[in-house]
Amino acid sequence: MRMSQDARRDEESATLRRARLLGLNYVDTGALPKKTLYKDILSLDEMYKKRVLPLQVDKSNILFAITNTTSQQVINELKMRFSDLRTDFAMISDIGYREYMQMYDPPKRIVYDDIAFTAATTDQLFQKVTQTLNQVRADDILAYLVQQGYRLKASDIHLENQRNEVRIRFRVDGVLHPIAVLTRDKYHQLLSSIAIAANVSTGVDMAQTGHINKSYRMATGEEVTVNLRVETVPTVYGQDVVMRIFTLKMELLRLENLGLNERERAVVDDIIQHPTGMVLVVGPTGSGKTTTLYSIVNTLNSPERKILTLEDPVEYFMEGIVQIPVHGDTQVTGFAEKLRAVLRLDPDVVMVGEIRDQDTAKTALQAALTGHLVLSTFHASSTAAAVTRMLDFIGINPLFASAIHLIMAQRLVRVLDDESKQPYQPDEGVKAQLQQIIDTLPPGVERPDLSNLTLYKPGSSAKNPFGYVGQMPIREQMQMTPGVQELLRLPPNQITTSLLEERAVQDGMITMLQDGVLKVIAGKTTLEEVFRVVG
Repeated sequence: MRMSQDARRDEESATLRRARLLGLNYVDTGALPKKTLYKDILSLDEMYKKRVLPLQVDKSNILFAITNTTSQQVINELKMRFSDLRTDFAMISDIGYREYMQMYDPPKRIVYDDIAFTAATTDQLFQKVTQTLNQVRADDILAYLVQQGYRLKASDIHLENQRNEVRIRFRVDGVLHPIAVLTRDKYHQLLSSIAIAANVSTGVDMAQTGHINKSYRMATGEEVTVNLRVETVPTVYGQDVVMRIFTLKMELLRLENLGLNERERAVVDDIIQHPTGMVLVVGPTGSGKTTTLYSIVNTLNSPERKILTLEDPVEYFMEGIVQIPVHGDTQVTGFAEKLRAVLRLDPDVVMVGEIRDQDTAKTALQAALTGHLVLSTFHASSTAAAVTRMLDFIGINPLFASAIHLIMAQRLVRVLDDESKQPYQPDEGVKAQLQQIIDTLPPGVERPDLSNLTLYKPGSSAKNPFGYVGQMPIREQMQMTPGVQELLRLPPNQITTSLLEERAVQDGMITMLQDGVLKVIAGKTTLEEVFRVVG
């Protein structure tokens, strides 16, 4: 997709200002009626490396186009090299330079091979993808990476600056896989393309957040819709980028797809039927919190309800719901103020992307107490830790327990491939460890017999060298039972995470560790995988 006219004008204006500051001439290449190529003046390699190209040439004069990143040393070298001609220099924009270079070096017909994680082809494909990406236009790189990310069900694309090159990795099923490396020149082009699309800057020494939601037509004619959250951060070697891929379609955001067991689904169904109070989904980045919230919101979405969301950024676009973006540069107090403004619009359901501060927490709780259903995410390691952290935000409040309907913590673990998983008999030490966890299950929950226990470890095949296929959640759900509410009336210094968890288990809560172990015993995942994500 071509750069928008507004973005092009902005870049040309910035280039003009830069040229004036440096006392240089400026040329808007987009306004030139004809572009003439002079292929005998500089080699392609020189034009790429030195970021310079011949713009106008005659018998006595030569005008070189330079960019914001062309060094003074290059200018001096060219003056010496072409000393028999009158040599002048004019600054052009980066997009103007790229347009000229596509004429000097037209893209070759490229075959975009699908990326496949197989034991036989991983190294070979890595080299082939690297070679391909380093010779195509920047927009094609982005579209191809996202296209492959969709196909592989990757959650993130990582662009990581190293000493001599830039590494590209995909996170698939929670694990990072190397895909390719880019030269620094090619990464500079890709970073510029990402920055324009995501409305972030390549020239600031601070972390930034942006969003890309647009379609690209690749050189192959394929059209790829790109929906990404973009995070950038300056590192010692350059600006790294992590792009979160939003892949789900709205029809997939359903409770049936959340992997809720019968007990968990009954709790969520009660919220759907009585939509008041607060629901918090807690866990680390990439644990599926937003997907869980959107699925609940999608189920609640009906013509009889007014649903509003505050998000940074809006990840999935939902018909019939008022979605309000809260930009990353908004101050924390501004976020809480926006929530208060939203509540004045008389919503039935409010989804807050994340509770980040004391003011937002208090406003959300007040809304939950006055008949609204408030859904949000919260960063905590467990449900009990979420309660104690929320207490740190708002202090002891007798209305606190009555406001919260549910706190749900979750993690994602990889699922064993049934076709290749390998059975084994655990030793007595492992069985004793598992038995200790099983013995702490809440009353009324069936305890599995471990006497003839068979566990599984991942196998390997040419088709699936890693032995896992996708991810599934492990969860715990804390409700404000009479026992938990009794604890919350104690002095603050007596309320601990372990005490809250113990009381919640007594009142029927299955912890994430217990849920994970039950899934291990059922042969769905491995003990190592559960310990990796829960601890």
